[in-house]
Amino acid sequence: MANIEDYIKWRGDLTFDVDPFNEVDNLILAQLAYTDFGGIVPAEKSDPISLKDASKMFFEMHTDEEIMNTVMTVKVAPYLMPLMLESERFKRLKLCAYVSETDNETQIQFSVVTFLLPDNTYYVAFRGTDRSMIGWKEDFNMSYLYETPAQKAAVQYINENFKRSKKPLRVGGHSKGGNLAVFASSFCLESIQERIITVYTNDGPGFREEVLSAPGYNRILPRIVSIVPDQTFISSIQSHKEKHNYVKSSEKGGINQHDAMTWQVLGNRFEHTVRSGKAEVVNKAMHEWLSGISDEKRERFVDILFDVLMSDGVDTADDLMSGGLKGFGEKFKRIKELDKEDQKILFDVFLRFSGSMESKAAEHLVKSAKEKIKTIDIPAALGILRPSEV
Repeated sequence: MANIEDYIKWRGDLTFDVDPFNEVDNLILAQLAYTDFGGIVPAEKSDPISLKDASKMFFEMHTDEEIMNTVMTVKVAPYLMPLMLESERFKRLKLCAYVSETDNETQIQFSVVTFLLPDNTYYVAFRGTDRSMIGWKEDFNMSYLYETPAQKAAVQYINENFKRSKKPLRVGGHSKGGNLAVFASSFCLESIQERIITVYTNDGPGFREEVLSAPGYNRILPRIVSIVPDQTFISSIQSHKEKHNYVKSSEKGGINQHDAMTWQVLGNRFEHTVRSGKAEVVNKAMHEWLSGISDEKRERFVDILFDVLMSDGVDTADDLMSGGLKGFGEKFKRIKELDKEDQKILFDVFLRFSGSMESKAAEHLVKSAKEKIKTIDIPAALGILRPSEV
Protein backbone atom coordinates (compact mmCIF):
# COMPACT_ATOMS: atom_id res chain seq x y z
CA MET A 1 0.00 0.00 0.00
CA ALA A 2 1.32 3.43 -0.98
CA ASN A 3 1.53 6.53 1.21
CA ILE A 4 2.75 10.11 0.70
CA GLU A 5 6.40 9.02 0.74
CA ASP A 6 5.71 6.63 -2.15
CA TYR A 7 3.84 9.39 -3.96
CA ILE A 8 6.91 11.65 -3.81
CA LYS A 9 9.14 8.87 -5.13
CA TRP A 10 6.79 7.64 -7.86
CA ARG A 11 5.25 10.88 -9.11
CA GLY A 12 7.91 13.39 -8.15
CA ASP A 13 9.03 13.71 -11.77
CA LEU A 14 5.70 15.38 -12.69
CA THR A 15 5.84 19.14 -12.29
CA PHE A 16 2.81 21.23 -11.35
CA ASP A 17 2.57 22.33 -15.00
CA VAL A 18 1.97 18.72 -16.01
CA ASP A 19 -0.14 17.62 -13.03
CA PRO A 20 -1.73 20.50 -11.05
CA PHE A 21 -1.76 20.73 -7.26
CA ASN A 22 -3.89 18.01 -5.68
CA GLU A 23 -5.10 16.67 -2.34
CA VAL A 24 -1.99 14.55 -1.80
CA ASP A 25 0.30 17.56 -2.31
CA ASN A 26 -1.78 19.30 0.33
CA LEU A 27 -1.16 16.59 2.91
CA ILE A 28 2.58 16.53 2.23
CA LEU A 29 2.87 20.25 2.98
CA ALA A 30 0.54 20.01 5.99
CA GLN A 31 2.73 17.20 7.35
CA LEU A 32 5.93 19.12 6.68
CA ALA A 33 4.56 21.97 8.83
CA TYR A 34 5.24 19.81 11.92
CA THR A 35 8.97 20.38 11.37
CA ASP A 36 10.66 22.76 13.79
CA PHE A 37 11.90 25.49 11.46
CA GLY A 38 12.95 27.78 14.33
CA GLY A 39 16.12 29.70 13.42
CA ILE A 40 15.83 28.45 9.82
CA VAL A 41 12.79 29.87 8.03
CA PRO A 42 12.44 33.65 8.36
CA ALA A 43 9.37 35.23 9.91
CA GLU A 44 8.98 37.59 6.96
CA LYS A 45 7.10 36.57 3.82
CA SER A 46 9.37 38.81 1.73
CA ASP A 47 12.50 36.80 2.52
CA PRO A 48 11.86 33.14 1.56
CA ILE A 49 14.39 30.35 1.93
CA SER A 50 14.74 27.45 -0.49
CA LEU A 51 13.70 23.97 0.57
CA LYS A 52 17.27 22.87 -0.12
CA ASP A 53 18.75 25.38 2.30
CA ALA A 54 16.05 24.77 4.92
CA SER A 55 16.68 21.02 4.82
CA LYS A 56 20.45 21.46 5.05
CA MET A 57 20.19 23.79 8.04
CA PHE A 58 17.66 21.61 9.84
CA PHE A 59 19.73 18.44 9.71
CA GLU A 60 22.84 20.39 10.75
CA MET A 61 20.94 21.63 13.84
CA HIS A 62 19.19 18.37 14.79
CA THR A 63 20.50 14.79 15.09
CA ASP A 64 18.51 11.72 14.10
CA GLU A 65 18.49 10.61 17.74
CA GLU A 66 17.03 13.93 18.86
CA ILE A 67 14.36 13.88 16.15
CA MET A 68 13.24 10.33 16.82
CA ASN A 69 13.35 10.54 20.61
CA THR A 70 9.76 11.75 20.97
CA VAL A 71 6.38 10.04 21.35
CA MET A 72 4.76 11.88 18.45
CA THR A 73 4.15 10.13 15.11
CA VAL A 74 4.72 13.45 13.30
CA LYS A 75 8.41 13.31 14.27
CA VAL A 76 9.08 11.78 10.82
CA ALA A 77 7.93 14.97 9.05
CA PRO A 78 11.46 16.41 8.49
CA TYR A 79 12.46 13.28 6.59
CA LEU A 80 10.08 14.26 3.80
CA MET A 81 12.50 17.04 2.81
CA PRO A 82 15.30 14.84 1.39
CA LEU A 83 12.73 12.96 -0.67
CA MET A 84 11.16 16.18 -1.93
CA LEU A 85 14.54 17.56 -2.95
CA GLU A 86 15.06 14.56 -5.23
CA SER A 87 11.83 15.34 -7.08
CA GLU A 88 11.19 17.81 -9.89
CA ARG A 89 7.80 18.50 -8.37
CA PHE A 90 8.95 19.85 -5.02
CA LYS A 91 12.65 20.71 -5.14
CA ARG A 92 12.02 24.36 -6.07
CA LEU A 93 9.72 25.03 -3.14
CA LYS A 94 10.45 28.07 -0.99
CA LEU A 95 9.47 28.61 2.65
CA CYS A 96 8.71 31.83 4.50
CA ALA A 97 6.74 33.51 7.29
CA TYR A 98 7.41 30.86 9.93
CA VAL A 99 5.82 31.46 13.31
CA SER A 100 5.88 29.20 16.37
CA GLU A 101 4.48 30.17 19.75
CA THR A 102 3.69 28.13 22.86
CA ASP A 103 2.68 29.81 26.10
CA ASN A 104 1.15 28.19 29.17
CA GLU A 105 -0.08 31.48 30.58
CA THR A 106 -2.18 32.44 27.54
CA GLN A 107 -2.88 28.77 26.72
CA ILE A 108 -1.73 28.91 23.13
CA GLN A 109 0.17 26.48 20.91
CA PHE A 110 0.41 27.95 17.42
CA SER A 111 2.70 27.38 14.47
CA VAL A 112 2.44 28.08 10.75
CA VAL A 113 4.68 28.23 7.70
CA THR A 114 3.97 29.40 4.15
CA PHE A 115 5.21 27.60 1.04
CA LEU A 116 5.73 29.40 -2.27
CA LEU A 117 4.92 26.86 -4.99
CA PRO A 118 6.34 26.65 -8.52
CA ASP A 119 2.86 27.45 -9.90
CA ASN A 120 3.19 30.93 -8.34
CA THR A 121 0.69 30.29 -5.55
CA TYR A 122 1.03 30.12 -1.79
CA TYR A 123 0.13 27.22 0.49
CA VAL A 124 -0.32 28.33 4.10
CA ALA A 125 0.24 25.31 6.38
CA PHE A 126 -0.99 25.51 9.96
CA ARG A 127 0.59 22.99 12.31
CA GLY A 128 -1.58 20.62 14.30
CA THR A 129 -1.15 19.82 17.97
CA ASP A 130 2.49 19.24 18.87
CA ARG A 131 4.12 17.61 21.93
CA SER A 132 3.16 20.42 24.32
CA MET A 133 0.51 19.67 26.92
CA ILE A 134 -0.82 23.21 26.59
CA GLY A 135 -1.45 22.44 22.91
CA TRP A 136 -3.61 19.49 23.89
CA LYS A 137 -5.42 21.61 26.45
CA GLU A 138 -6.16 24.24 23.81
CA ASP A 139 -7.79 21.52 21.69
CA PHE A 140 -10.13 20.78 24.59
CA ASN A 141 -10.76 24.51 25.05
CA MET A 142 -12.34 24.55 21.59
CA SER A 143 -15.33 22.74 23.09
CA TYR A 144 -16.44 25.81 25.05
CA LEU A 145 -14.71 28.83 23.45
CA TYR A 146 -15.97 30.62 20.35
CA GLU A 147 -12.40 31.62 19.53
CA THR A 148 -9.21 30.15 21.00
CA PRO A 149 -5.91 32.10 21.09
CA ALA A 150 -4.55 29.96 18.24
CA GLN A 151 -7.62 30.60 16.08
CA LYS A 152 -7.29 34.33 16.70
CA ALA A 153 -3.58 34.14 15.80
CA ALA A 154 -4.41 32.24 12.59
CA VAL A 155 -6.73 35.01 11.38
CA GLN A 156 -4.15 37.65 12.25
CA TYR A 157 -1.44 35.73 10.38
CA ILE A 158 -3.49 35.52 7.18
CA ASN A 159 -4.48 39.19 7.32
CA GLU A 160 -0.98 40.51 8.04
CA ASN A 161 0.80 38.41 5.43
CA PHE A 162 -1.62 38.46 2.52
CA LYS A 163 -3.55 41.73 2.58
CA ARG A 164 -1.14 43.29 0.08
CA SER A 165 -0.41 40.19 -1.96
CA LYS A 166 -2.15 39.46 -5.25
CA LYS A 167 -1.15 35.81 -5.57
CA PRO A 168 -3.80 33.08 -5.15
CA LEU A 169 -3.38 30.95 -2.06
CA ARG A 170 -4.39 27.64 -0.59
CA VAL A 171 -4.74 27.15 3.14
CA GLY A 172 -4.52 23.85 4.98
CA GLY A 173 -3.39 21.82 7.94
CA HIS A 174 -3.60 18.47 9.68
CA SER A 175 -5.57 17.88 12.89
CA LYS A 176 -5.91 21.18 14.78
CA GLY A 177 -4.06 22.74 11.85
CA GLY A 178 -7.04 21.92 9.64
CA ASN A 179 -9.36 23.60 12.12
CA LEU A 180 -7.13 26.70 12.12
CA ALA A 181 -7.04 26.71 8.32
CA VAL A 182 -10.83 26.76 8.08
CA PHE A 183 -11.22 29.32 10.87
CA ALA A 184 -8.62 31.69 9.41
CA SER A 185 -10.13 31.41 5.93
CA SER A 186 -13.59 32.09 7.33
CA PHE A 187 -12.74 35.22 9.31
CA CYS A 188 -9.91 36.82 7.33
CA LEU A 189 -10.42 39.96 5.25
CA GLU A 190 -12.94 39.37 2.49
CA SER A 191 -10.45 40.67 -0.10
CA ILE A 192 -8.08 37.85 0.92
CA GLN A 193 -10.85 35.28 1.14
CA GLU A 194 -11.70 35.92 -2.50
CA ARG A 195 -8.19 34.80 -3.53
CA ILE A 196 -8.29 31.53 -1.61
CA ILE A 197 -8.49 28.64 -4.07
CA THR A 198 -9.06 25.79 -1.61
CA VAL A 199 -9.06 25.21 2.15
CA TYR A 200 -7.91 21.76 3.24
CA THR A 201 -8.75 20.31 6.63
CA ASN A 202 -7.03 16.95 7.05
CA ASP A 203 -8.87 15.13 9.84
CA GLY A 204 -9.47 18.41 11.62
CA PRO A 205 -11.97 19.00 14.45
CA GLY A 206 -15.14 20.95 13.74
CA PHE A 207 -16.63 24.06 15.27
CA ARG A 208 -19.30 25.43 17.53
CA GLU A 209 -22.59 26.38 15.89
CA GLU A 210 -21.77 30.10 16.15
CA VAL A 211 -18.88 29.59 13.72
CA LEU A 212 -20.90 27.44 11.31
CA SER A 213 -23.55 30.14 11.03
CA ALA A 214 -21.10 33.01 10.43
CA PRO A 215 -21.27 34.70 6.98
CA GLY A 216 -17.52 34.27 6.40
CA TYR A 217 -17.66 30.53 7.05
CA ASN A 218 -20.55 30.09 4.65
CA ARG A 219 -18.78 32.10 1.94
CA ILE A 220 -15.73 29.83 2.12
CA LEU A 221 -17.74 26.61 2.64
CA PRO A 222 -17.86 25.57 -1.08
CA ARG A 223 -14.04 25.71 -1.16
CA ILE A 224 -13.44 23.59 1.95
CA VAL A 225 -12.08 20.09 1.28
CA SER A 226 -12.31 17.84 4.33
CA ILE A 227 -10.24 14.64 4.17
CA VAL A 228 -10.94 12.09 6.88
CA PRO A 229 -9.78 8.47 7.44
CA ASP A 230 -12.77 6.15 7.55
CA GLN A 231 -12.53 5.17 11.24
CA THR A 232 -10.87 8.07 13.04
CA PHE A 233 -12.79 10.15 15.57
CA ILE A 234 -10.80 13.41 15.66
CA SER A 235 -13.06 15.00 13.04
CA SER A 236 -16.05 13.99 15.18
CA ILE A 237 -15.12 16.61 17.76
CA GLN A 238 -17.59 19.49 17.33
CA SER A 239 -19.67 20.01 14.17
CA HIS A 240 -19.09 20.36 10.44
CA LYS A 241 -21.10 21.61 7.48
CA GLU A 242 -18.68 20.53 4.76
CA LYS A 243 -18.89 17.07 3.24
CA HIS A 244 -16.15 14.68 4.34
CA ASN A 245 -14.05 12.79 1.80
CA TYR A 246 -13.27 9.47 3.50
CA VAL A 247 -9.96 7.79 2.73
CA LYS A 248 -8.36 4.46 3.50
CA SER A 249 -5.62 4.04 6.08
CA SER A 250 -3.14 1.20 6.51
CA GLU A 251 -4.19 1.16 10.19
CA LYS A 252 -7.33 -0.78 11.11
CA GLY A 253 -8.97 2.02 13.03
CA GLY A 254 -9.09 4.38 15.95
CA ILE A 255 -6.55 7.06 16.80
CA ASN A 256 -3.80 5.37 14.76
CA GLN A 257 -5.60 6.38 11.56
CA HIS A 258 -5.04 10.02 12.50
CA ASP A 259 -1.39 9.54 11.50
CA ALA A 260 -1.20 11.08 8.01
CA MET A 261 1.62 8.73 7.02
CA THR A 262 -0.90 5.86 7.03
CA TRP A 263 -3.28 7.40 4.49
CA GLN A 264 -3.35 5.40 1.27
CA VAL A 265 -2.50 7.02 -2.05
CA LEU A 266 -3.66 5.92 -5.51
CA GLY A 267 -1.98 7.87 -8.31
CA ASN A 268 -2.51 11.58 -7.69
CA ARG A 269 -5.28 11.17 -5.12
CA PHE A 270 -6.11 9.26 -1.98
CA GLU A 271 -7.82 5.90 -2.06
CA HIS A 272 -11.36 6.90 -1.18
CA THR A 273 -13.88 4.80 0.70
CA VAL A 274 -17.05 5.13 2.81
CA ARG A 275 -17.46 5.92 6.50
CA SER A 276 -17.04 3.00 8.88
CA GLY A 277 -20.06 1.97 10.94
CA LYS A 278 -17.92 1.92 14.10
CA ALA A 279 -16.85 5.49 13.43
CA GLU A 280 -20.48 6.57 13.08
CA VAL A 281 -21.18 5.13 16.53
CA VAL A 282 -18.31 7.09 18.06
CA ASN A 283 -19.34 10.22 16.14
CA LYS A 284 -22.85 9.99 17.57
CA ALA A 285 -21.50 9.38 21.07
CA MET A 286 -19.18 12.38 20.91
CA HIS A 287 -22.01 14.72 19.92
CA GLU A 288 -24.39 13.32 22.55
CA TRP A 289 -21.68 13.69 25.17
CA LEU A 290 -20.87 17.33 24.42
CA SER A 291 -24.48 18.40 23.94
CA GLY A 292 -25.32 17.32 27.49
CA ILE A 293 -22.58 19.38 29.16
CA SER A 294 -22.76 23.15 29.70
CA ASP A 295 -19.92 25.43 28.62
CA GLU A 296 -19.18 26.20 32.25
CA LYS A 297 -18.82 22.52 33.15
CA ARG A 298 -16.71 21.83 30.04
CA GLU A 299 -14.32 24.60 31.05
CA ARG A 300 -14.03 23.38 34.63
CA PHE A 301 -13.57 19.78 33.50
CA VAL A 302 -10.71 20.76 31.16
CA ASP A 303 -9.00 22.85 33.84
CA ILE A 304 -9.20 20.05 36.42
CA LEU A 305 -8.07 17.34 34.01
CA PHE A 306 -5.02 19.26 32.80
CA ASP A 307 -4.10 20.44 36.29
CA VAL A 308 -3.74 16.74 37.08
CA LEU A 309 -1.91 15.84 33.87
CA MET A 310 0.48 18.80 34.04
CA SER A 311 1.38 18.42 37.71
CA ASP A 312 5.02 17.82 38.72
CA GLY A 313 6.37 19.98 35.91
CA VAL A 314 4.89 18.01 33.00
CA ASP A 315 5.00 20.28 29.92
CA THR A 316 5.06 17.81 27.03
CA ALA A 317 3.61 14.48 26.03
CA ASP A 318 7.14 13.08 26.36
CA ASP A 319 7.21 14.20 30.01
CA LEU A 320 3.82 12.61 30.62
CA MET A 321 4.82 9.25 29.17
CA SER A 322 8.37 9.20 30.52
CA GLY A 323 7.34 6.92 33.36
CA GLY A 324 5.52 4.54 31.03
CA LEU A 325 1.98 3.35 31.64
CA LYS A 326 2.62 3.02 35.35
CA GLY A 327 3.62 6.67 35.59
CA PHE A 328 0.59 7.69 33.58
CA GLY A 329 -1.63 5.73 35.93
CA GLU A 330 -0.04 7.48 38.92
CA LYS A 331 -1.21 10.79 37.48
CA PHE A 332 -4.82 9.75 37.68
CA LYS A 333 -4.43 8.61 41.27
CA ARG A 334 -3.99 12.30 42.04
CA ILE A 335 -7.70 12.68 41.43
CA LYS A 336 -8.21 11.30 44.92
CA GLU A 337 -6.37 14.35 46.24
CA LEU A 338 -8.86 16.76 44.63
CA ASP A 339 -11.69 18.30 46.60
CA LYS A 340 -15.03 16.51 46.42
CA GLU A 341 -16.66 18.99 44.04
CA ASP A 342 -13.85 18.69 41.46
CA GLN A 343 -13.97 14.89 41.74
CA LYS A 344 -17.72 15.03 41.13
CA ILE A 345 -17.25 17.12 37.97
CA LEU A 346 -14.67 14.71 36.54
CA PHE A 347 -16.78 11.69 37.38
CA ASP A 348 -19.94 13.22 35.91
CA VAL A 349 -18.31 14.10 32.60
CA PHE A 350 -16.64 10.70 32.22
CA LEU A 351 -19.88 8.97 33.15
CA ARG A 352 -21.81 10.95 30.56
CA PHE A 353 -19.34 9.87 27.89
CA SER A 354 -19.55 6.19 28.80
CA GLY A 355 -23.34 6.48 28.85
CA SER A 356 -23.31 7.96 25.34
CA MET A 357 -21.41 5.01 23.91
CA GLU A 358 -23.53 2.30 22.39
CA SER A 359 -22.77 -1.14 23.83
CA LYS A 360 -20.76 -2.50 20.92
CA ALA A 361 -18.52 0.54 20.76
CA ALA A 362 -18.04 0.50 24.52
CA GLU A 363 -17.14 -3.19 24.49
CA HIS A 364 -14.66 -2.56 21.69
CA LEU A 365 -12.96 0.27 23.59
CA VAL A 366 -12.73 -1.73 26.82
CA LYS A 367 -11.30 -4.74 25.00
CA SER A 368 -8.68 -2.57 23.26
CA ALA A 369 -7.76 -0.88 26.53
CA LYS A 370 -7.32 -4.19 28.36
CA GLU A 371 -5.08 -5.51 25.60
CA LYS A 372 -2.85 -2.43 25.60
CA ILE A 373 -2.75 -1.60 29.33
CA LYS A 374 -2.08 -4.98 30.88
CA THR A 375 0.22 -3.55 33.55
CA ILE A 376 -2.50 -1.44 35.19
CA ASP A 377 -5.08 -2.78 37.61
CA ILE A 378 -8.02 -1.31 35.67
CA PRO A 379 -10.74 -1.84 38.31
CA ALA A 380 -8.50 -0.30 40.96
CA ALA A 381 -7.64 2.62 38.70
CA LEU A 382 -11.30 3.25 37.90
CA GLY A 383 -12.09 2.91 41.58
CA ILE A 384 -10.88 6.42 42.22
CA LEU A 385 -13.89 7.63 40.26
CA ARG A 386 -16.57 5.53 41.93
CA PRO A 387 -19.57 7.60 43.00
CA SER A 388 -19.34 6.26 46.56
CA GLU A 389 -15.95 7.90 46.91
CA VAL A 390 -16.99 11.25 45.46
